[in-house]
Amino acid sequence: MVSMVRRNDERRAALVDAAIEVLAAEGARGLTFRAVDTEAAVPPGTASNYFANRDDLLTQAGARVYERLQPDEATIARQRASTRDREGYTALMHELVGRISAFRTGYLALLELRLEATRRPALRAVLTERVRADMAANLTYHEESGLPGDATAVRLLYLALNWLIVEQLTLPDMFSEAERDALVAAAVERIVTQR
Repeated sequence: MVSMVRRNDERRAALVDAAIEVLAAEGARGLTFRAVDTEAAVPPGTASNYFANRDDLLTQAGARVYERLQPDEATIARQRASTRDREGYTALMHELVGRISAFRTGYLALLELRLEATRRPALRAVLTERVRADMAANLTYHEESGLPGDATAVRLLYLALNWLIVEQLTLPDMFSEAERDALVAAAVERIVTQR
């Protein structure tokens, strides 16, 4: 009699979260089923029962990082209640940079995944789809919220702040928190025109 491996969603999520931690700490080359099992503190062979192969694990890790970067309902409600001017926009961008920076391992894992996506078409497709969906959601939110600026401003802020986050997470001594905050405010001030 062959025993069936129980595959529950909670265990799968824990394994994918462990994969994110391994990616951040060891890079894509360090991502093995054994490393994920160790990080998740599960018996050896567990990850291989949940993922068809390493590509499957990479792809699911890529999707999971974006899930975890989404703001919670309280944050969304607070954002919607904020002012519809540059100051409100600046506060929104500060919150965004802070939220992403707080999930340091997730963002570092995402950088590893982006590099890996240059060699793995399936992963590239997942990441491209997710970034496009996030950009579309950001543009829709921007348009519905009545914030100043246009779609180009949203895209430019996305690009500028992403690189600021990369600098902060990979070279943490590059800018102080005060300098980072001043750069976020300057980016909004210079990129976002009033409607």
